[in-house]
Amino acid sequence: MTHAPSEDPPSLPARVWLAFVALVRVLFDARFATNVARLCAGRPALPSRGDGPHADESVTAPAAPRAAAAPVVLREPTPEAAAQLLAMLQREGRFVDFLEEDVAGFSDAEIGAAARVVHDGCRKVVRAVFDPEPVRTEPEGSRIRVERGFDAARLRLVGQVHGEPPFEGTLRHRGWQARRIELPRLLEGHDPRVIAPAEVEL
Repeated sequence: MTHAPSEDPPSLPARVWLAFVALVRVLFDARFATNVARLCAGRPALPSRGDGPHADESVTAPAAPRAAAAPVVLREPTPEAAAQLLAMLQREGRFVDFLEEDVAGFSDAEIGAAARVVHDGCRKVVRAVFDPEPVRTEPEGSRIRVERGFDAARLRLVGQVHGEPPFEGTLRHRGWQARRIELPRLLEGHDPRVIAPAEVEL
């Protein structure tokens, strides 16, 4: 009857000697150094050259599992701010009136006249609240280079996208970004659901 070898940890002098031997082997034995690096990284060592009939230096152990990706955090929108902006667009540009109007029976000239009023008023609001500016300063239609690690929130690739950056393409739209976001303060007790109050002429 055979007994399994003892698993007791080596004594301190034995560990000092082991560390010295390991240091020498790491310096002069590339395969041993590879296994030490794998063990330090939490990966299993490569099998020895004599393990199995097909064992050789090209055998690799399964890769360690990748760390779980960071969870996507979604922020709740602010309904009051959205309703406030819509109320401003309605007040200055009659935006909701225009969208809710049935324009099927209107002529193009009538729609164009109404759109001019909506355009002027809504532009005033957008500039006051956001002061928008282009994301890219190059003229539309120019050729630009998209480097590796580009910000996907600021630059969207369209068309036939293959491979990895860098890419070269034609700028179709410069995009928009807000220089600021400034909404007026609301009065205490204001009901944000009221986009525009009803009007009664006396």
